[in-house]
Amino acid sequence: MKIIIDGKSLTLEQIDYFLHNNCKIELSKEAVKRIIRGSKLIDEWVDKGETIYGVTTGFGGFSSVRIDKKDISKLQENLILSHTAGVGKLLPSFIVKLMMLLRINALASGHSGIRLRTLQLLIDMLNNNILPLIPSQGSVGSSGDLAPLAHMVLAMLGKGKVEINDSHFDESNRHKKIMNANSALKKFGLKPVRLTAKEGLALINGTQMMTAYAAYIAIEANKLVKVADIAGALSNEALRGTDSAYDLRIHKLRPYKGQIDSASNLKKLLKGSQIRASHKHNDPRVQDAYSLRCIPQVHGASRDAINYITRQIETELNSVTDNPLIFPDKKDYISGGNFHGQPVALAMDFMAIALSELASISERRTDRILNGSSEKLPKFLAHKGGLNSGYMLVQYTAAALVSENKVLAHPASVDSIPTSAFKEDHNSMGSIASRKCYDVLQNTITVLALELLAASQAIEHHKPLKCGIGTQAAYEIIRKSIPPLKNDRLLKEDIDKAIGLVKDGIILKNVEKKVKLN
Repeated sequence: MKIIIDGKSLTLEQIDYFLHNNCKIELSKEAVKRIIRGSKLIDEWVDKGETIYGVTTGFGGFSSVRIDKKDISKLQENLILSHTAGVGKLLPSFIVKLMMLLRINALASGHSGIRLRTLQLLIDMLNNNILPLIPSQGSVGSSGDLAPLAHMVLAMLGKGKVEINDSHFDESNRHKKIMNANSALKKFGLKPVRLTAKEGLALINGTQMMTAYAAYIAIEANKLVKVADIAGALSNEALRGTDSAYDLRIHKLRPYKGQIDSASNLKKLLKGSQIRASHKHNDPRVQDAYSLRCIPQVHGASRDAINYITRQIETELNSVTDNPLIFPDKKDYISGGNFHGQPVALAMDFMAIALSELASISERRTDRILNGSSEKLPKFLAHKGGLNSGYMLVQYTAAALVSENKVLAHPASVDSIPTSAFKEDHNSMGSIASRKCYDVLQNTITVLALELLAASQAIEHHKPLKCGIGTQAAYEIIRKSIPPLKNDRLLKEDIDKAIGLVKDGIILKNVEKKVKLN
């Protein structure tokens, strides 16, 4: 399936499909017409000698410097060369692919003045998986992600290095084949582009690095909130908790959608539990600890935050974020600030907090399973404790990641350092917010995987009783990959398998075969 790019209808679902299926993209017929009309207007203005920022003037602190017509093409090339100032480790390949896709979508609106042939080269590179090597650091998130996008455009000029990737979605940064950009273009029958008026600026003046991260994080976070409910429900089984706190009558009196959805999920997951039935009428405990009793309130708050953030990112996906913007219908142009990353920066800071809280309450449940406070469970779930340590270090690792998340959840968006001789005197730091939110996502995935690992081991001590409809499905799919722990063994292998079951969506898919989750 091809994805048709029109600049206004790209969805997170399409992006998820694009990443995992390596599908091709092409411009819609309407987008082609808009692009041609916009580029012709730029040519008219240049011929008339109009003074337009970044077209016939310098950039940033040089915006008052007039550029001769004969130097306009050189101006755009110099912009790219001078802005390739990124440092640090390389962006993951899939983030580079998303950057390219999102920049193409923004330019397809026809408000940027880029030429069709120039944009087509970027499309051809993406369709052939020619992915520029882009350093991850150097963007302050206003005037867009200038440095990272400049490294992307550098490859279009036949300069710098690229990766020739295959169709396999790989979240790591293991590059497949590195070669010079010019050689890569020749390999696929493509030619470097010679930029003309406005094109360099149109290509790099955008929020596509931070939004690439944000889109991926939003996609995964919407799956992860369901996994968090599954993990919480399995821990409830492990700790022989009550499901009465998930009664919807409670939650309808505080009608947050996320809270109600989470409570509903927990009730569905635990339905038919033999473990719950075994202690329902003769349990001296009055109520459970907050980490069980308040799952709907805590998970629900994160759900509502993630829903809000998702709407923000969906807006950004189809926004035009360069400067100046042109309006062909009115034959007009306006200098503005759509490149400012504040909407994405705030969203990613909020997302980091929302995900951190999912991890925080998860670690508390894991500790309750392992700390020996439950009379039905041995300390650390160890067989012959003392000789064996069991899952003692599972909680250590979860605690370490939760602590790291607390540092990463400090907002980047509240910081600003002026750039470009104070012309750019407030910056969003959105790229920093997005990159560290990605780390929070990875940590949270691991913490939930550790909880699922511990809860599954605890279920062994309740046999022959079975879990609920959904929790039993989660337990069984975990046991297909990870056998019960009888004596100490290399724990890293179990942990990696558990992480893989969460990351690859295997647990969620198998549970949803039995229970449809909100």
